[in-house]
Amino acid sequence: MIRLHDKLFKPFLTEKQILEAIQRMAQEIAVDYKDESPIFVGVLNGAFMFVSDFLKAYPHPCEVSFVKLSSYHGLTSTGIVETLLDVPDNIEGRSIIILEDIIDTGRTLQKLVHIFRNTKVKEFKIASLFYKSEVYNGEYAIDYVGLEIPDKFIVGYGLDYKELGRNLREVYQLNQKHMINLVLFGKPGAGKGTQAQFLKEKYNLKHISTGDVFRYNIKNGTELGTLAKSYIDKGDLVPDEVTIKMLEDEVDKNPDADGFIFDGFPRTTTQAEALDNFLESKDMKVDATIALEANDEILIERLLERGKVSGRSDDQDVTKIRNRFDEYNSKTAPLKEYYEDRKKFHSVNGIGTIEEITERLTKVIDSL
Repeated sequence: MIRLHDKLFKPFLTEKQILEAIQRMAQEIAVDYKDESPIFVGVLNGAFMFVSDFLKAYPHPCEVSFVKLSSYHGLTSTGIVETLLDVPDNIEGRSIIILEDIIDTGRTLQKLVHIFRNTKVKEFKIASLFYKSEVYNGEYAIDYVGLEIPDKFIVGYGLDYKELGRNLREVYQLNQKHMINLVLFGKPGAGKGTQAQFLKEKYNLKHISTGDVFRYNIKNGTELGTLAKSYIDKGDLVPDEVTIKMLEDEVDKNPDADGFIFDGFPRTTTQAEALDNFLESKDMKVDATIALEANDEILIERLLERGKVSGRSDDQDVTKIRNRFDEYNSKTAPLKEYYEDRKKFHSVNGIGTIEEITERLTKVIDSL
């Protein structure tokens, strides 16, 4: 295993396998173009190793140039392909063979075809070292393929994850675990904290309580904690992007977790969207939101008992408790609708013994 940033990657293709595939591609293309001098156009940045080894294996006269396109950010394609380095000059009447490092959805390929359609080349063909046929939805033929691979994120041999890994001689595959990411809801006294402890141990999850994260950052004077405190001291709400960055730091600190329990965030639909976007950038998602439901009168009894031990004033005043319930109801209602629309909202009876409630929660999680 190797680690790049926050991700683990496992061995997938050896250098020998890659070079054998390139040798075969070079020979196939050499047979087709032995009577002319084609122009090979490499697609940067990923194809620089492929182009180098391909040219060493190609036995006939040829020229080489490069274009630079970009559509990836982290693990996911942005869907927007930018041209950063344009086609070479003096290609009119010449045969062009595109040397791509990898073809998956075909967005980059569509851009390449569009670029060369606007030129007067004799012909152009596509050669890709790696090809994900199961996700390719393009309309253009791939003329030469080195290795057909499954739809798994790979690094090495020119391919990167956040600019790391390009210099690896072999190819590594993302070590994807089946992750479970939960958002836990519940009124004060519903037992979220108690149940989160059981769930994180049973499923190897990291419990991220927004309140705990804020207190840690402020107490330790981190850059984010100092920034958050500056808003709090002025009586302002801490911006969502600051909270998200704190959560991102917590996720990055725990790469070995099999998932996360988010407690106290999101509190609004805007925050829910921000959490979805953040998790998507990590190739993750919210799998379920679970609300621990309980009768208000039972929760009031629980909180009053807790208040006798904890000494918390807001657990000893029934009026304050009901105000907290009203605030929870007003904030959770739109979130419930948000997650119900995505078929991710689950309601669990929060009345009973700790063991009974845990059993209900695990039944929901095991069904995911």
